[in-house]
Amino acid sequence: MQKSLTQMNLKLDSVLSDITGMLIIAAILNGERHPLKLTALRNERCHHDEATIAKALVGTWRVEHLFTLKQSREQYRMMPRLVAECDARIEEHLQSLADRPAPPTDHDLPPARKKPHRKGRVAFDAQPVLEHKAGVDLKRIDGIDTNTALTVLGEIGLDMSRWPTEKHFASWLALCLSSSKDSPDNRESAGRRQSGRTRAATALHMAAQGRHRSQTALGAPKAITATARKLALMIDRALKHGLQYVDPGQDWYERQYQDRLLKSLTRRALKLGFQLTPTPPTPT
Repeated sequence: MQKSLTQMNLKLDSVLSDITGMLIIAAILNGERHPLKLTALRNERCHHDEATIAKALVGTWRVEHLFTLKQSREQYRMMPRLVAECDARIEEHLQSLADRPAPPTDHDLPPARKKPHRKGRVAFDAQPVLEHKAGVDLKRIDGIDTNTALTVLGEIGLDMSRWPTEKHFASWLALCLSSSKDSPDNRESAGRRQSGRTRAATALHMAAQGRHRSQTALGAPKAITATARKLALMIDRALKHGLQYVDPGQDWYERQYQDRLLKSLTRRALKLGFQLTPTPPTPT
């Protein structure tokens, strides 16, 4: 719809943040051409004044562009129904899976962090169904929300025995530099391996980007792919062994990083014939 409007020289995208109110579109398709009458149909919360919007509604009204605008509107009207059918099919398939018992825990787990609302999530409450079918609450992993869990499990399923180790799983997701020949791969056609990430890997990359600046252990690494790989390993461990994830915090990661850096510097110094000496703390 936006493309058709732009071709008619209607610059609604510069004055309206959302054209899907449909009143202006419907009036145009019904034959209304007067800019001020079209402007009167705008949402009352619109920040631009009437004159500014009216200038954006002076168009060329070419027949072929009006035709494509009508086609696009009909497609937009059809999409909610198709999305609802997809949601219903997803819920039906989830309910058909067998429940997995929750693993025993030796301690009370902290409450899961509240995840921010994301657009495009399914119409039904998928979280309790996912938890019963997977046997674990994957949302306890920082960065994993219901949408991400649905995308990953929708592609890999619940049978993790196809990947002998977690490294095989990360390799199959293309989240490491080398891939194992022993891991199954569904990205082949006519004997040729297809390039590109899986949908699950893309979802984990998006989750990793969301944790990039968070005050958690997964928010500390700078490399997005490295964080996505850690998320994949945690999902593999949770589904295979029923591990409940508890975030150790960003301070834990920083300590681990400092320990590795210190060991590396010590080895380098010894190779060059030097010895590292810690500096005494400066008195405050």
